[in-house]
Amino acid sequence: MNKEEIIKNYKNDDDRLLVSKMLDQIILCNKQNKIRNTDFLDERQRDMLQKVLNRMKLENYTVFGGFKEAQRNTYIFYPERWNKEIVKQNYDEVMKIIEVILPNELHGKYTHKDYLGGLMKLGLKREKIGDIIVWNEGAHIIVLNEIIPFLEHNLATLTRFQKAEITIKDVKDIHQCDIQKQEIEIMVSSMRLDNIISELIKTSRSKSEEIIREQRVFVNYEVVEKVSKSIKIGDKITIRGKGKFEIKNQVGNTKKGRIIIKAEKYM
Repeated sequence: MNKEEIIKNYKNDDDRLLVSKMLDQIILCNKQNKIRNTDFLDERQRDMLQKVLNRMKLENYTVFGGFKEAQRNTYIFYPERWNKEIVKQNYDEVMKIIEVILPNELHGKYTHKDYLGGLMKLGLKREKIGDIIVWNEGAHIIVLNEIIPFLEHNLATLTRFQKAEITIKDVKDIHQCDIQKQEIEIMVSSMRLDNIISELIKTSRSKSEEIIREQRVFVNYEVVEKVSKSIKIGDKITIRGKGKFEIKNQVGNTKKGRIIIKAEKYM
């Protein structure tokens, strides 16, 4: 593997660093003969790294985020003498769950934003934190093992969690819940990206064009800067700071010829 040859294809500094870090983990896995892993990755990042792995024809890795439907996942690389079943038995070497059980008076009061905001207040990097599963009585926060000692000493210092019961658990004990989606219906004059963005987030065409040109829009996890890009049924659109949407189907047309589309917003 020629690391420099691989990363020179990426002009964006963040992308180069991401690919470089992954390649370093692969090298360490081979040298140390033990599992190594990346940070938690969003879907766009995974899509980019997957293309690298496909070109390398690497096979001894798996992708995991704590549970099957996780939105944020890590690549786990393992020695060639291992197999994926052995890796599954060693997930707890990579990540754990921080279980936060709230006192009765706070049940139902905290959202995903409250938990993530607390972790960010402690100075943690987002890439060290996986999905946060919230329910009425508390939350399961999936994190990389490397930050567990820090969280054990500091999480309870936050005012919002001072009365909470905080426990470290294995990923097999994850609180299962369905991914929440909201069905929405929009009407557009055409399937151009700027039209769809404008309706999905209820903003003006000029503002949607600005968001696209700021490289805040991803279609199927790849950044798109062309406002006129044609969107198809099944496409997933992520708007940084606004959410993730999936275009489900075209249900008809209005009398004035506008296209009626059903979409889902990931909550």
